[in-house]
Amino acid sequence: MESLTGKVSIVTGAGRGIGRAISLALSRSDARVALAARSELELRAVAEEIKSENGEALVIPTDLTRDEDMERLVKRTLQEWGSIDVLVNNAGWGKTTPVVSARTEDWDRTFQVNLRAPMVLSRLVLPAMIEKKAGAIINISSISGKTGQANTAAYAASKFGLIGFTESLFEEVREYGIKVAVILPGFVDTPLIPPTKRLDRSKMVRPEDIGQAVLFVLSCPPNSCPVEITVRPQQSPYR
Repeated sequence: MESLTGKVSIVTGAGRGIGRAISLALSRSDARVALAARSELELRAVAEEIKSENGEALVIPTDLTRDEDMERLVKRTLQEWGSIDVLVNNAGWGKTTPVVSARTEDWDRTFQVNLRAPMVLSRLVLPAMIEKKAGAIINISSISGKTGQANTAAYAASKFGLIGFTESLFEEVREYGIKVAVILPGFVDTPLIPPTKRLDRSKMVRPEDIGQAVLFVLSCPPNSCPVEITVRPQQSPYR
């Protein structure tokens, strides 16, 4: 996918942080961007930013725990723009809780948002990509998808699972020319990481860096696909 001019993309979790940065990076590369998240107010702010730079954005409030919302997201994008060339499964959720005191409903939501939603959305967009023999699905996992830590069991498990899903899906659709990749950010300076004296935020990865990683996947020539990319801070943010 050498040029993004006129290409249609969907970004989940697009209202803030990494999702906002990815959406802006795609728009600045001349892609149209369908913005999906629960907060319509945040999505509209990102859409206004895109439109102020002469980009094209579509605001589609979406609850990724509801299949009907995901179906509406894909259907409306197709109705408005006629195709879906890029899907970025960025939305994530989780609570820091020891297993012994964790709530099952929190585990369920973590897996719904972090793993099940990317699987469902991928299934929804694939028929059109397979028909065109082109497209890209990019999943945003985490360093936690490689190394588990105390009190993040469900989050880590969901991100481990997202890596496995990416690898399996790549094998299923690679012959159709569809790129499937997973990006594993380390510490990224977003509100997801609360303020703490233990971390120097100036040394963290910027959300815009993940946007550039997405563009790198999309810029690769047809005969190659960077299936897994890890993005870590150059210097340790631990004080």
